[in-house]
Amino acid sequence: MEHTTKRFKINMISSITNRGKLRFMVYEQNMDASVFITFLERLIESSQKKVFLILDNLRIHHAKLVKAWVEEHKEKITLFCLPAYSPDLNPDEYLNNDFKRNVNTKNIPINKKELALNTEDFMNMLSQDSKRVANYFKHEKIKYASGQN
Repeated sequence: MEHTTKRFKINMISSITNRGKLRFMVYEQNMDASVFITFLERLIESSQKKVFLILDNLRIHHAKLVKAWVEEHKEKITLFCLPAYSPDLNPDEYLNNDFKRNVNTKNIPINKKELALNTEDFMNMLSQDSKRVANYFKHEKIKYASGQN
C-alpha cells in the first residue's frame, strides 16, 4: 500500500492473520522484488510455523527473483495469488481501509517525517490489538481465509 499526500509519500507493505497477528514494513523506495523479498524474509523469521500468504496480483509478486526465492524457501512459505481485480477478497485490503480512515486522526502530518511517524504509531497500535485485526476476516467475502468455513 502506498500512503501519500500531495507533497510527500511513504510506502508500506503489510500482512495479517486470521488470529489477529499483523506484520508491516515501511520503506521509501518503490516496490520491487528485493523489497518484497525483504518483507517475506521478515515474515518467515517471525513465524514459528509455515507461512501461507495470500497476495493480490501485483506484478512484482510474480517476478523471477521472487519465484526463485520462494522456491528456495518452500518449506517455510507458500504464496497464493487472488484473481486479478478482486480487492474485496484480499484480507489485507480491510486493514488498508482502516488505516486510510484512521492513521491521521490524532495528528495531520505536515511533512514526510510526521507521516511516517503517524504510520508507525497506527500500525504499532494495530499490532497490539489482535481482536481488531482478526475482525477484518469477518466480512462475508473473506470467510474463506478465516478458518471458520
